[in-house]
Amino acid sequence: MNGRLLALIKKEFLTIWKDPKSRMVIVVPPLLQLIIFANALTMEVKNINVAVLDRSNTLESRELVSHFRDSRWFRHMIYVNNEQEVKHEIETQKVQMALEINNDFATKLRRGQSPNVQVIVDGRQTNSAAIAGSYASQIIAGFTLANPVGLTSCPTQNQGASINAIVRNWFNPNLDYKWYMLGSIITILALVITLMLTALSIARERELGTFDQLIVSPLTSFEILVGKTIPPMIISVIMTLIMISACMIFFKIPFVGSLFWFLISVIAALLSITGVGLFISSLCKTQQQAILGVFTFQAPAILISGFISPIEDMPLFFQHLTWLNPVRFFMLLTKGIIFKGMHAADIVLNIIPLLCISAVTLSLAAWIFKRKLD
Repeated sequence: MNGRLLALIKKEFLTIWKDPKSRMVIVVPPLLQLIIFANALTMEVKNINVAVLDRSNTLESRELVSHFRDSRWFRHMIYVNNEQEVKHEIETQKVQMALEINNDFATKLRRGQSPNVQVIVDGRQTNSAAIAGSYASQIIAGFTLANPVGLTSCPTQNQGASINAIVRNWFNPNLDYKWYMLGSIITILALVITLMLTALSIARERELGTFDQLIVSPLTSFEILVGKTIPPMIISVIMTLIMISACMIFFKIPFVGSLFWFLISVIAALLSITGVGLFISSLCKTQQQAILGVFTFQAPAILISGFISPIEDMPLFFQHLTWLNPVRFFMLLTKGIIFKGMHAADIVLNIIPLLCISAVTLSLAAWIFKRKLD
């Protein structure tokens, strides 16, 4: 790293530190937010995928599973063979709930005893977990009252038979809403900080008249872009780590994952957001336009990230659109590493899309910036 690039980075730090103002202009974003809210935001939990571990494999157990399959809340029943597969399906978020039926299920029912059915829900989505557990309890209670075919052969023995639904919440045992909210807020605040710092950088140079000084300086367009990227990245990473520390100290949020992988994930996520910010800044001539561009991207990105409603509940178009949204992967990595210690392989699979987004946005920003320099 040469001296002129270091000088530019130092200048960017000083400019960011002394920035006196920030304007709020809202024209197009409310319209976009209205469209996103109307189509993507819903408080109803539906289309729940369920992993079924049926050790009983009897008429009674199959009848219970059919009650879940026929309800309007559940979508797919995925049959698994052991608890390791249950764990894998929930950890990778292929299912939001699991149903474990013991091998003595039918026997206890026929004897008039109360068999246990374990319902495991993903506690990372607090509201969804509570509602899904409630749905499962209702269906199991309804199954008991319905007196399915397998229970009528011995009516005297079936009197008093019932099923005990044991609901367990993984990764957030007490369904503490702070855990879910703080994990999401960290991601959102890091997004806001990074976008504002990067989106205003080039636009501020143009508005203050110092952009011409960059053009006549010996700095190349690549060096200028690097100088505009590094300071916001460093500031945003530091602020994210400070926020994580504050959550652990003051709100007693557990950090069960790897700090190394969390740092790598934060850097990858913020690099992709920096690319978006520089792309916006390269298109804008004034800070007012840059702020408008930030709000135009920021609000929809948060709404379709899975923060308010699960991605699975959104229309198919918005589900595909989330693959272009770095906030989706940033939020998934933050919660996954902090609350459940996400495995390295799963972390890498979510970092790859972030690196792809970074490559595209930074390349576009460099291309536009170079054209305007020429």
